[in-house]
Amino acid sequence: MKDVYQFYGFEFRWLNVVDLLIVIFLVIQLYRLLKGSLAFNIFIGLLMVYAAYFAVRSLQMPILTNILENFINIGLIAIIIIFQPEIRKFLLVLGKKTPLSKDSFLTKLFLPDRFKSYKEEENIINEIIVAAGHMAASQTGALIVISTTYRVKFDTASSIAIDGNVSAKLIESIFEKNSPLHDGALIIVGNKILAAKVILPMSENPNLPTRIGMRHRSAVGITEHSDNLAIIVSEERGTISYAQDGQLVQNVQLEELKVKLYEVLVDGL
Repeated sequence: MKDVYQFYGFEFRWLNVVDLLIVIFLVIQLYRLLKGSLAFNIFIGLLMVYAAYFAVRSLQMPILTNILENFINIGLIAIIIIFQPEIRKFLLVLGKKTPLSKDSFLTKLFLPDRFKSYKEEENIINEIIVAAGHMAASQTGALIVISTTYRVKFDTASSIAIDGNVSAKLIESIFEKNSPLHDGALIIVGNKILAAKVILPMSENPNLPTRIGMRHRSAVGITEHSDNLAIIVSEERGTISYAQDGQLVQNVQLEELKVKLYEVLVDGL
């Protein structure tokens, strides 16, 4: 079977097409990951350095070529250090799209126990929706982080351990304006409220709206470097927003939030 073809004098194989498609897929995922962040500007700067290197080398400018070549030789180590959080997120994105991801056919076939019932997840979703609706109506500020991994990291020194079942009444009581726990974030892991009054890192993304407050910036910050969903209820406007993968979606309705919760807790997206 012929696997080498000619097109207007150029030879190519089907593997070349596959190679190109894989590169395009990786570039698209990398662009989506870095878009709107400070790392994107750094990435563009590195591309400009590489372009300058090839330009001065083709122009036979030995001094600049030597300087840029030495810079590029240590570039791989620098990229790993600078883009460590982004590389981690990039690998998480790839992992979600593999045949062994949570909602794939192979996982359902070989790990059927994981798909016996979604009643627990549905109960958690309903409790969060009820709490979010009540807090939005009363303009009670809240920040809820739903972690999809048990390795969620946060400052335990300033937080208060809860270890309670997820319920609307408990969530509302934590964020009640006179409660000593209302400042900071509430962390939900699995079917448990793990901790409250958690201090989160604030995002430094310059593309975020200037009018948003600390809750929204903290929600974006915790999702920039970890696979979490953060839900925000605005104390000033009584609106609901959520952050995921470093992106902020504002003024969502309860039904929209419910769909997103199903995607995260049930579909694993």
